[in-house]
Amino acid sequence: MNNLKQEDHSRSAYWRANIKILAGLLIIWFISSFLFGIVFVKELNQFRMGGFKIGFWFAQQGSIYVFLLIIFYYVWRMNKLDKEFDVDE
Repeated sequence: MNNLKQEDHSRSAYWRANIKILAGLLIIWFISSFLFGIVFVKELNQFRMGGFKIGFWFAQQGSIYVFLLIIFYYVWRMNKLDKEFDVDE
């Protein structure tokens, strides 16, 4: 019976860590796509990067690049988390 409690605790700790990672990455995605690409576009357009206004760049390309980085980070971090909790393949 004690082993089941320990397994349930480990499972819930794994999911808490997973949700924490997901929440952080979703916040980053929200900031880069919605806030930088829509809300603060006028303020960001005062600056240039590669000849383009930064607000425009985030709306057109930057948020896509951030999303791709989030995907790669999530895969790397989840593999690490799976090994920590001994649920890797």
